Amino acid sequence: MEIAGKTFLVTGGGSGLGAASVEELARRGGGVVVADLNGPSAEAQAEKLGEAARAVACDVADESSVKAAVATALEVYGGLHGVVHCAGIGAARKLVSPGGPHPLDLFESVLRVNLMGTFNVMRLAADAMHRQDPTITGERGVIINTASVAAVEGQIGQVAYSASKGGVVAMTLPAARELARYGIRVVAVAPGTFETPMLSLLPEAARQTLAAQTPFPPRLGRPSEFAALVCHIIENEMINGETIRIDGALRMGAK
Repeated sequence: MEIAGKTFLVTGGGSGLGAASVEELARRGGGVVVADLNGPSAEAQAEKLGEAARAVACDVADESSVKAAVATALEVYGGLHGVVHCAGIGAARKLVSPGGPHPLDLFESVLRVNLMGTFNVMRLAADAMHRQDPTITGERGVIINTASVAAVEGQIGQVAYSASKGGVVAMTLPAARELARYGIRVVAVAPGTFETPMLSLLPEAARQTLAAQTPFPPRLGRPSEFAALVCHIIENEMINGETIRIDGALRMGAK
């Protein structure tokens, strides 16, 4: 699918991986709906891009909120051709610690945002996509979800986060198989350690330790590299039903 002249919904588009994706899609001629729980962040990102972007405050786990974001794409740009789903939260808590067992509400919250939110965006976006006219090759849309290397190499303290991202990976193939009849592709990207607002909260020494664990390049990933992969997936019609790692050959240890 060509990016120029097409419309994309980017969740978590106000910062980090989502913001980089917004900027690259707009640079390549796409129209972008910048959706973020932090409305002011979404607005600030959209303002930088002018007519190429519109901002919406969006809770990805809320049906009416995501419907409004999809409706914005249809009303402003006349279609919805792609989704880049970057919205998510992290959590670090052991199953058992001196403070007691892992809080059930924390586990529920992480799954609500990361897994149910992904499902919610995917189902509502696909519903809009399958109603529009296909390209000359029969394609109607592409959905790119963000998983994590923690989906398969979760560390101690990542039970909730790993479960949520493992679910994203598990949904990819059955969703791609189901939506193939409509010409809609589904792909997941599994980043390693990237320079994001979540990692910026760590002390610099901890950031350097994480960077050094990546074989090559021995640094944190750049959001622009994630965005470049997103654009290649959109443009390469044969990429479908797959989870693609972008991690510099990193394999996470137990802790």
